[in-house]
Amino acid sequence: MESNLTPSSGQDSTTNSQSTRSKIDPAWEHVSEERYANGRKALICLYCKKITKGGGIHRMKQHLAGVKGDIGPCKSVPPDVKFRMENSLQEFVNSKKAAQEAYECRNPYGPNVSQFEGDGAEGEEEVQQMQSPMAANSGKRKKSTVDKYFAPRNTQGAQPSMRSVLAGKEAIWRADMAVGRFFYDACIPTNAVNSFYFKPMLDAISAIGPGYKGPNYHQLRVNLLKDAKKEVQLLVDSYRAIWAKVGCTIMGDGWTDNRQRTLINFLVYCPEGISFVKSVDASDIVKDATNLFQLFDEVIEWVGPLNVVHMVTDNAANYVAAGRLISQKHKHINWSPCAAHCLNLIFKDIGKMDHVAELVRRASKVTIFVYNHVALLSWLIKREGWTEILRPGATRFATTFIALKSLHDHKHDLQALVTSKFFVDSRYSKDYKSQVAVSIILDNRFWNDCLIVMNLMSPLMRLLRIVDCDERPSMGHVYEGMYRVRLGIKKLFNYNKRLYKPYTDIIKQRWDQQLKKSIHSAAYWLNPCFQYDQENFCNKPNVIGGVMDVIDQKVLKGKLETMNEMKLFRDRLGSFGRELAYSSREVLQPDEWWRLHGYSAPHLQKLAILILSQTASSSGCERNWSVFERIHTKRRNRLEHQRLNDLVYVHYNLRLKNRFYNKNRIYDPIDYACIDETDFWVVDDDQPAELDVEELENLLYEEGSIPINEVEGSSSHIDDEDGGDVAIEGLDVENFGFPNAHVQFPYSNFQNE
Repeated sequence: MESNLTPSSGQDSTTNSQSTRSKIDPAWEHVSEERYANGRKALICLYCKKITKGGGIHRMKQHLAGVKGDIGPCKSVPPDVKFRMENSLQEFVNSKKAAQEAYECRNPYGPNVSQFEGDGAEGEEEVQQMQSPMAANSGKRKKSTVDKYFAPRNTQGAQPSMRSVLAGKEAIWRADMAVGRFFYDACIPTNAVNSFYFKPMLDAISAIGPGYKGPNYHQLRVNLLKDAKKEVQLLVDSYRAIWAKVGCTIMGDGWTDNRQRTLINFLVYCPEGISFVKSVDASDIVKDATNLFQLFDEVIEWVGPLNVVHMVTDNAANYVAAGRLISQKHKHINWSPCAAHCLNLIFKDIGKMDHVAELVRRASKVTIFVYNHVALLSWLIKREGWTEILRPGATRFATTFIALKSLHDHKHDLQALVTSKFFVDSRYSKDYKSQVAVSIILDNRFWNDCLIVMNLMSPLMRLLRIVDCDERPSMGHVYEGMYRVRLGIKKLFNYNKRLYKPYTDIIKQRWDQQLKKSIHSAAYWLNPCFQYDQENFCNKPNVIGGVMDVIDQKVLKGKLETMNEMKLFRDRLGSFGRELAYSSREVLQPDEWWRLHGYSAPHLQKLAILILSQTASSSGCERNWSVFERIHTKRRNRLEHQRLNDLVYVHYNLRLKNRFYNKNRIYDPIDYACIDETDFWVVDDDQPAELDVEELENLLYEEGSIPINEVEGSSSHIDDEDGGDVAIEGLDVENFGFPNAHVQFPYSNFQNE
């Protein structure tokens, strides 16, 4: 071993001795330091001459204290030296423990994870220890510049050490628990984490660090609310340029809440987005058309009368009268009732027909039969491909027919259940109500009628989704949609007038007497997708008459030029004659098509863009009603009126902004969110069903305004509920609507109780 060490020169000995005397650790008095020929250091115990090549003075101190582990104990050390080394080690442990306790008091949620990315502190300490002898030997020698070619370990993206991973997991758990405790204590719905602003909030807090304390009650209630309103106002103001360019639709709708107040929401629609204006408690004025007109006129003046192309509201008699007054004062503004509301009334009217209502009643008995018996439901869940049976909503009548479609999808599962040995041998087969449900499940006439209703309603479902969609303007599709709905019903009944007339009469009455307006006819005529479909295009006088009415209302200058340009569009002349214009008519949105291909008819182009950029539905109001009602509860009655309006204004516009940007979570007009609210389908008065986990959570926390992620899972039904082009071969449409024959109960051991 001695041959591996080089004797030190006088200068080196002087330097080493000075370095040794400069050490403050008491162990240096009992250790000598030598250096290898290659420059590496070695520590030698003065008592047993043991040489150690690593670990530093701390390891030699363990050697002198007789601590087993990293190094063997010294057998020649004097007792007093050993005692001093033991005390020194204990002091080191105590000081480290005290430092850790002090740090935990300052940082109750653990260390910042970024501190452990690559253990940067240890790396710096090692660099200093390596540089100190070099500095002593070379004086002014600079640090090598090779480091600049390598990323330091504490940079973002560096591979973390095991210690950082373990510390990071604990820190994340502590942070998650802190968030969870806040949610549970304040009774915040857990689906609030799906808010668009939840993660940005956490990112902003973590960027500041552990010193951030958050806003207080007054700041949230006053100062920050004012700042948020200013931000939202900038967003709304950014839409004004769009309103002036392509026009806008004012959407207003009313409803009656649980406290019997009539509330009206006002929103402004344009292709770039929807903005909320205000909510009004109109309980004192709703019955008077003049007062309603004044309320609507205030909103029109706020938006700018020249920017408003269309106004859509509820179709109650008082709203209709107020709409006439609006059209009288503002000649260029067209009023129409909400298309989605009219379609839902059609669903309601058809649902009231005796044979349809009886079919729905029988279907509800089957649903009650399944969901009120845990053992039967458990048997069905084990079936491959089983999904929940959808139940209708309380306010959207279309959901009743979706429930029939969902029940029909489970036909074979239900029939397999009631014919299985498990069910026949069970006590359920002897129950009277179960026998009624079994007779329905085994009745082929019942399933035949369900399939007919599915095909009957599928055209209406498609149209409802078109007119009630925020992703694109819907005005250009209403007229054609109603025509195709009636045509689809006629095809279903093989053009047998006796069979289809009861349904088409309902649609015709709602369409002709309530919904159809000149703006719908004009939008139909200006839509290139329908204009150039020569086989199906409708040339009825009322269509071209609607176009002339709209030109007379909205074209202030250049009426004759606009009418002359209609020939260019109709006959595919000028820019309309391009092959690209014809082939893209079904690909582009109608308003966008006119922007690209309508330059040969500038006057008609401007009018077409105005008309085809509008919506036909006010459903943007309906989807926000529950939020306004909750804000008016007693828990918030300390807010004065202006602050309450600011809160609603900020809330609605933030929600509308996020919904428009997040195309994957577009509102579904079929309203799956309230599908489970109708007890008629799931709860028997004599035998109530147990609540599931989701229902219990909704009772614990009032239904949150943030959409639940699981609702997205129902999107898999969206295409199916339309019914598609379900084959009608083999359907008994001739007897649909006639009383069902008596059905015998299937089991001979049944006794009527």
